[in-house]
Amino acid sequence: MEKILKNNKALVVFSGGQDSTTCLFWAMKNFSEVEAVTFNYGQRHALEIEIAHKITEDLNIKHHILDMSLLSQLSPNALTNHNLEITHEETIPNTFVPARNLLFMSFAAALAYQIEAKNLVTGVCETDFSGYPDCRDNFIKSLNVTINLAMDLNFEIHTPLMWLDKKETWALADKLGKLDYVRQNTLTCYEGIPADGCGECPSCLLRNKGLEDYLTEKGVLS
Repeated sequence: MEKILKNNKALVVFSGGQDSTTCLFWAMKNFSEVEAVTFNYGQRHALEIEIAHKITEDLNIKHHILDMSLLSQLSPNALTNHNLEITHEETIPNTFVPARNLLFMSFAAALAYQIEAKNLVTGVCETDFSGYPDCRDNFIKSLNVTINLAMDLNFEIHTPLMWLDKKETWALADKLGKLDYVRQNTLTCYEGIPADGCGECPSCLLRNKGLEDYLTEKGVLS
């Protein structure tokens, strides 16, 4: 029997961070049925998975956790090798995990096939992509074609943050009425500190600068 995908159903690739949580709220607004998938790939902080689960539980979203621990064996990077110091001085930072989004989106599509979800949602962004090649729009568009050819189905990958900087991402969370929730409940910090984080790692600097810029523009900060 031919597989039928539900056009009103979405699967969100979800880490529990600022970007993917904003995308989760975006998906909840735009689709009548939403599920989330988190990947356990030996990331620096297991707390990331716990927070992702807590948020989905909070929002009554069905949550899938897939084991992708093989990723941590494939190449040295600061997100899976806890002995490496995080640096962003190179053209491609050492927090880049080769093939991560390629594998994540492929496995997300396989799961979407099983749950009959036509729409895949991911928080990748080319504006603030830190030099990660697998966050670029041309990669996502290419992968969308490949996934559709591989499964002979018509999935659609949505990237609501693709052309937004961090200030604009906070603005989107605010527009969705979820700025405070995203600020207080997510984990973006490379040091594993939730909410506003350590304030010093590259991820915190980007996140907090975007928030400060948005609140200043809004007139909350002066």
